[in-house]
Amino acid sequence: MNFQEFDISGLCSSLYTYVLIRAFMANKRETHCNNQVDTFAEALATARQMQQNWLTYGVDFVNIYVEDVEGDWLESWGHDEILGNFQLDTIKEFLVSNDSVAVKVRQHLGERSLFDFAVNLDESWRIYETNDRLSAVKNLLAGEGNSIDTDDIRFLDLVNSLVVKLAEIL
Repeated sequence: MNFQEFDISGLCSSLYTYVLIRAFMANKRETHCNNQVDTFAEALATARQMQQNWLTYGVDFVNIYVEDVEGDWLESWGHDEILGNFQLDTIKEFLVSNDSVAVKVRQHLGERSLFDFAVNLDESWRIYETNDRLSAVKNLLAGEGNSIDTDDIRFLDLVNSLVVKLAEIL
C-alpha cells in the first residue's frame, strides 16, 4: 500500500469507534448489549452525519439543524414559559396598577425588582395547599436577607390582602 493512498483520518475514526464500542460493551451485561449497541450506533451515525455536513457546508451547516437561525432564538432562549403565561401577565398588570394593595406591595418592595417578584409570585400561586401558598407569598414578600418582622400585624395584613386580591383576579 502506498503512503499517499492511506487514509489516516478514516483509520483514526474507525479505531475510535471500535474503542468506544468495546469500552461500552465491556461495562454492560450481555442481555442489554445488543439494544444499547444499536442505540449507540444510531447516535454515532447521527454524529458522523453532522460532522460530514459541517465539513461539507462549513458554518452554514447550522441551517440544516436549527430553524430560524437568523432569528432571535438565542436571546429569547428559556423565555417561552414567561412570555405566554396568562397568569403571570395578570399578576404583572395588577402589580403596576393603581389598586391600593398593589401600591402597598410596591412601597413594601422598595428597590426590589417588580418583575422578579411577579415571576416568583406566579410560581408561589401554583402551590395547591392554601396554607403552603400563604406561607410562600409571606416569605416572598418578606424577601431574603431582609430584617422584616413577619409577625407584624401590618405585614400580615398586607400578605392576606395580596392573597385575597390574587384570588379575585386569578
